[in-house]
Amino acid sequence: MEDYSLTILGCSSATPNSRRFPSSQVLHVRGKYYLLDCGEGAQIQLRRARVSFEGLDTIFISHLHGDHFFGIFGLLSSMSLMGRKQKLTIYAPQGLKEMILFQFEACGQKLLYPIEFVELKKEPFYCLLDAKKFSIHAIQLNHRVDSWGFYFTEKERDRNIEPSVIEKYGLNFEDIKNIKQGRDFVCEDGTVVKNQDMTKDPVPPFSYAYISDTLFKPEIAQYIQNVSLMYHEATFLENLADLAVETHHSTAHQAAECAKLANAEKLIIGHFSSRYKNLDKHLQDAQSIFENTELANDLCTYTVRKPAYSIWP
Repeated sequence: MEDYSLTILGCSSATPNSRRFPSSQVLHVRGKYYLLDCGEGAQIQLRRARVSFEGLDTIFISHLHGDHFFGIFGLLSSMSLMGRKQKLTIYAPQGLKEMILFQFEACGQKLLYPIEFVELKKEPFYCLLDAKKFSIHAIQLNHRVDSWGFYFTEKERDRNIEPSVIEKYGLNFEDIKNIKQGRDFVCEDGTVVKNQDMTKDPVPPFSYAYISDTLFKPEIAQYIQNVSLMYHEATFLENLADLAVETHHSTAHQAAECAKLANAEKLIIGHFSSRYKNLDKHLQDAQSIFENTELANDLCTYTVRKPAYSIWP
């Protein structure tokens, strides 16, 4: 799986069908894999996507509806049977830890690796993890049960120094480090060489927002402004907007509205009701509001600047 990419493992809502598994996806950023939700059959899809179970060290569960977490029991079991030893971290709502511990105690299986459970807080927007190169935030959504979205943001990279500059000014390691961080260079004779004359702008930082099951909540956009890649549930078409309100879901039209408000670069819509066999109208509705929209499809990979592509025959 290429870096800075999202692979959909399942994009169906509530129940799977012959073409779509329940909700699950893998984000690949800077060599690390993050599993977002774990619907039934997720481990099968992970194998098809050629994602190593050993390569997964963090799982995020948005809420405790079965189509978003029933697959975690089988996945955790398989990880143990395959000899996993390293720690796994699971960010999830209150209650999942107890279900997992009960499940494995009831069936007499002892997991061979430690699990760190991190319970999600009922806060509108807060930081889950602040690492050197990226941060991860949780966004509280509006669903029938407590539900969260997740926002991954890469931190600003250092500037790119021109190779010819290193030789021209005889730069040492410390000089290069300072210049890459944006400082000017002072020659031995006191001449100041401006940073912009020695460097190029870095690649813009990548960001990804996963907006799972929620009633249309436009205030989400304020937390994810200028997001590179955005996924938003689009369970229904606009003619079932009343049902969307009743079930605390969104329409394709509303997903696009949120992407527009967030000034997103690209939108992916998914979590489609199994009543829809053809999704062309979902795409049309969304693109009428936000043109750069793509449909989620199982075992397809999405990046910011090129069309989705299938990774499974």
